[in-house]
Amino acid sequence: MKLENIIYCGDNLTWLKKFPDKVIDLIYLDPPFFSNRHYEVIFNDSEEIRSFEDHWKGGINHYIEWMRERVFELHRVLKDTGSFYLHCDWHASHYLKVMTDGIFGYRNFLNEITWSYETYQGNVKKYFARKHDILLLYVKNTKKYTFHQQQNGNYEESINYKRWKKYIVNGNKIKGNYYPKTDSRFTLRYNKWVKENKRIPKAEDVIFEIKSFAVSSAWNDIKPVDPKDKSEKLGYPTQKPEALLERIIKASSNKNDLILDPFCGCGTTIAVAQRLQRKWIGIDVSPSACKLMKSRVSKFMGNNESVEIIGQPLNIEELKALPPFEFQNWCVGALGGTVNPKKVGDMGIDGFSFMHRDPIQVKQSEGIGRNVIDNFETALQRAGKDKGYVIAFSFGKGAYEEVAEAKQRGLHIDLLTVDKLLEYEEPAGQGKLL
Repeated sequence: MKLENIIYCGDNLTWLKKFPDKVIDLIYLDPPFFSNRHYEVIFNDSEEIRSFEDHWKGGINHYIEWMRERVFELHRVLKDTGSFYLHCDWHASHYLKVMTDGIFGYRNFLNEITWSYETYQGNVKKYFARKHDILLLYVKNTKKYTFHQQQNGNYEESINYKRWKKYIVNGNKIKGNYYPKTDSRFTLRYNKWVKENKRIPKAEDVIFEIKSFAVSSAWNDIKPVDPKDKSEKLGYPTQKPEALLERIIKASSNKNDLILDPFCGCGTTIAVAQRLQRKWIGIDVSPSACKLMKSRVSKFMGNNESVEIIGQPLNIEELKALPPFEFQNWCVGALGGTVNPKKVGDMGIDGFSFMHRDPIQVKQSEGIGRNVIDNFETALQRAGKDKGYVIAFSFGKGAYEEVAEAKQRGLHIDLLTVDKLLEYEEPAGQGKLL
């Protein structure tokens, strides 16, 4: 099974069970947060629409058990020297901590990291504004794991020279130099200055040592993704900034290490991993998200490198199992069209053909009847179009009769079955029918 630079489409639990033991160096996961919210968002300048729910009918216990199965498999595939970052928030972080302790072991818990950020939340009056996430960091072996200390970029002058009268360098008292002897970096800097200038520095010659501080478990120097930043914002509601993943990847991996994100979403983890010369695996249940992350990570790859998506829907049953918006995205993409960016009030138009912007309507059902075609005729007339496409698993006799009658009125409607799309759908999502 190939495990390097692959995007796997489907349930991560299914894919993880196929991975061999102890092959991953670093795992970062940003799973659903148990926020009980419904998301319906537009990806990448209206090219994709995705609808999903962070809602758990069985309550917190159902959510934790759902997560437990996956964390168990993630622990299995992680190397003994590997690290594991679980990104969560206040809704369930304490429940997830207890659950993960049970799998990794309490003593293998290294940090509870708080990522604090500033975004507008209105005038909150009944509680403190909820402006931080939690990252739980575990390792499999506290005696041997990868960790590179990170600097946070908050600089300050380490010494006010007026406070110091003497400084000892190599055992000799030097006048006119005002640094504490505990700063070994200054010793090197001082000796270099003396060698280059061939004299002992005076007070006015002193250049303050600029000192940065090691990153603590409270991260408040990384901003969330700016909605106005076209270079990074992709429309994904829970998208994390590249700076956050860059810190994690630099701290807990080395070049050519293998990094896994089992809830890869819009691909931030694998894009940053590729840029930092790491190997990677991304998994997501959404075909739309997998196509998006392929496009994103490809920008950091060389001419001789390519990204493969494994697990895209290949048959009718897999397509029937897709969530409605994912099915819609797949059908319109298979035609080479673009999805209608309107999330509500689309007037029965789910997408448009590439060349002439002819309306497309998608129905995830069988035996489509006359009434659906009749309603689509109205949608065509509203849009000022005389041609359109209706996609479904199958059509009834009434649908074909209505299409024939509409043709006499100057409306041309093509009825396309999903099995026909499967014949023509290309890996890049550019169909041959339009």
